Amino acid sequence: MDNGEFPLSEREFSRIRERVYRVAGISLSDAKRTLVVSRLSKIVRGLSLSGFDAYIDFLETQGRPEDDQNFVNALTTNLTRFFREDHHFDHLTSYVAGLIAKPQRVGKGARPRLRIWSAGCSTGQEPYTIALSLLAAFPELKRWDFRILATDIDSNVVNKAARGIYPASELNGLSAQRAGLFEKTATGDILIPNAARELVTFKLLNLIEAWPISGPFDAIFCRNVAIYFDKPTQGTLFDRLGQVLAPDGFLYIGHSENLQAVSKGFRLVGKTVYQRKANADAKDAA
Repeated sequence: MDNGEFPLSEREFSRIRERVYRVAGISLSDAKRTLVVSRLSKIVRGLSLSGFDAYIDFLETQGRPEDDQNFVNALTTNLTRFFREDHHFDHLTSYVAGLIAKPQRVGKGARPRLRIWSAGCSTGQEPYTIALSLLAAFPELKRWDFRILATDIDSNVVNKAARGIYPASELNGLSAQRAGLFEKTATGDILIPNAARELVTFKLLNLIEAWPISGPFDAIFCRNVAIYFDKPTQGTLFDRLGQVLAPDGFLYIGHSENLQAVSKGFRLVGKTVYQRKANADAKDAA
């Protein structure tokens, strides 16, 4: 053991890779060995186990749900920031402007309906950016049946996101106009205003398992999530997203991702912006 880290054999790495693929769809490459050692050694040590083989044995025979969650949490990567890939939010704003000009769906109390899903929301910057930018552009959305669903497989980031409080350094690089959308706490942190925070519902969700949702969503953000999956899993994921996307809705993906190699149900309409094809098999029921 070196610096509190356990040695990782080929057998152990294979068992870890197989388990995280099975439970979360994550495909670990050989380049992730150092990450596995650094992130899982602390858990193994905390359980007073002898090494990674013993840890996988523990998970498979006597691990509790929270132990399985800690395993997944440790092997997920969460890199995000407010207004990341901001061309997506510009596109979304233009799209919503069209919906406002001609509302097509009715929600609760006969109010116009708008639904957006942030799939892989990490610590919340993405769904809050959606809420802040749309409310700033269209104050009338406060009178709409407008909701944002934000989900992630990592329970730690979901809990942090729900608080809506971030260090002031999160504003670095933002324009004064965008920085002005946030509030400040007494300690100098930044706070998501209530009007935006109340729009967002955070849920724990494993994208490769059953979804307790049916849509339709007017827009889905699933950015820099599929890069952790292999091609078959990516194809299944994007096909399922298409099934809960409204016929005229849009799917936003990460800058290094490409749907055309794994799914035939979408057409490219902008920079990493896709729209469901008219003949795609999708659910349109609320």
